[in-house]
Amino acid sequence: MDKELLKIENLTIGFPTKSGIHTVVDHVNLEVGKGEIVGIVGESGSGKSMTSLAVMGLLSEEAQVSEGSIQLNGQELLGMSREERRKIQGKNMSMIFQEPMTSLNPVMKIGTQVGESLKLHTDLDKEAIRGRVIEALASVGLRNPELLVDQYPHEISGGMRQRVMIAMAIINHPDLIIADEPTTALDVTVQAQILNLLKKIHRDTGSSILFISHDLNVIKEVCQKVVVMYKGVIVERGDAKEVLKHPKHEYTRKLVASMPDQVRKSQNTKKLLEVQDLNVYYKENKKLFSSKDKRKHIIHGMSFDLYEGEILGVVGESGCGKSTLAKTIVGLNREYDGKLEMDHLKPQMVFQDPFSSLNPARKIGWILEEPLKLKGIKDKKQRKELVNQMLTEIGLDPSFANRYARELSGGQRQRISIGLSLMRGEKLIIADEPVSALDVTVQSQILRLLLKLHDEKNLTYMFISHDLNVVHHMCHRVIVMYLGRIVEMADVDELYDHPCHPYTRMLFDSILTDEEKETTDSVTVNEILPETVDGDGGCPFYGRCRYAGENCLSEVPTLTDIGTPGHPHLVRCERIAYGEKYTAAD
Repeated sequence: MDKELLKIENLTIGFPTKSGIHTVVDHVNLEVGKGEIVGIVGESGSGKSMTSLAVMGLLSEEAQVSEGSIQLNGQELLGMSREERRKIQGKNMSMIFQEPMTSLNPVMKIGTQVGESLKLHTDLDKEAIRGRVIEALASVGLRNPELLVDQYPHEISGGMRQRVMIAMAIINHPDLIIADEPTTALDVTVQAQILNLLKKIHRDTGSSILFISHDLNVIKEVCQKVVVMYKGVIVERGDAKEVLKHPKHEYTRKLVASMPDQVRKSQNTKKLLEVQDLNVYYKENKKLFSSKDKRKHIIHGMSFDLYEGEILGVVGESGCGKSTLAKTIVGLNREYDGKLEMDHLKPQMVFQDPFSSLNPARKIGWILEEPLKLKGIKDKKQRKELVNQMLTEIGLDPSFANRYARELSGGQRQRISIGLSLMRGEKLIIADEPVSALDVTVQSQILRLLLKLHDEKNLTYMFISHDLNVVHHMCHRVIVMYLGRIVEMADVDELYDHPCHPYTRMLFDSILTDEEKETTDSVTVNEILPETVDGDGGCPFYGRCRYAGENCLSEVPTLTDIGTPGHPHLVRCERIAYGEKYTAAD
């Protein structure tokens, strides 16, 4: 490290309240050297994101910086005018935000948004900018970038939106990249690709990275140094691997140790949800002067049952159809055929992006009261008591009822979203990445809360996640999806102990440690997820599978049960169906 690139001294940030100024960042001192990757870790509300927003000059008008200095290459950032900030934002420094849907303009095409920084800071013409944008989108693993540039954010999955955000941040090769939970919403395989991409950018360009994450393994993998924040204060700092291996502060030790116990097995045999031959479509915009609507096949012939009291996990890469399945079950997607029965239940959903599911114009108390009004609870005092009770159960003070969603951290908003799904008293909850935006300590608390409610109220969950460790600890059975099809389904322990489909093995290989990879037969596949292909021309995994044969190209394998009586293990693979096994020699 030649010298400091970013220097933060005594940074203090607060928000006005009725009782005075509430300090959220308290005399923080932090340095990022040229060519250095520094991580910030801490629970929601610890001040890590607030610190990064202060560096970028993106604090809300209510925020008050009462003390401190922020310098980039020796230039003071605090007190800069908006015009002065615009000259360095996106050029000298850029930011990858935690929630892409709220950061991307919904009415502006993706190509225009990614190229905006080039238009502002370079003399490139329109055609050259488009070429650079396509190159950037391809570099973050997005397929068909030349088509993607003309799409809108709502037309792609959450994981793809996050990769668009990353492309936008790196396109100008800035000196400093601030990455605020850049891989939180991504599945494990894409997460590995993005982390490798950021490390490659760091290697090739020498860009410094301030990396904010709740995932300690990611911090250990990417960062050279780490600072641990708690309640606005840095409580520990040092070499990343050393701090996480030998934590000294009590809070750091708590972070390292956080992980919920595994859930007990479900023994219930009453079907709560029955899905048979479910096909889900996406209606594409028809061309001008065309009378035909084009439907894109998203989910192909899915069949499974969900039993009362069960927690069924659904895993797979971004774009595989997990969220589409969830939205179809709760009635948000009508473009489907097949059987979908749920015994007159009205399933509630916990969305992946909490900010987009909470009314920004209403206080939290009003939002949580709304389901109670729909249930017919007219007593205002009773509704308020139930709201306060729910806030307490999800780990928030009842005073949060008087706040707006914009005043909360990402983790706090997700807890409100979970509480909202429980207010109606329904028995079936569809949880789409319910803890993906939370740090490890809050994540652990929320998972324990979900398990507690599951046991006390006999709830049933469909638990969608890209975090295979969380699924292992939460779920009884697991469905593995790939391009809209079930490729494997089994009891959680059976699946994790004996993954059979090459794609499932690839997912597990993505989370192995370096030591485990040395002693495990890993499956090599193409890194980029291909787009969904309509029709039944062959195995959907054909293009990425090293074991594919001629039959795989022409025939879609059926789900074959290779399990034991009472413990089905379904695999969609031609070679598995004939009793073959994959070995390192193949």
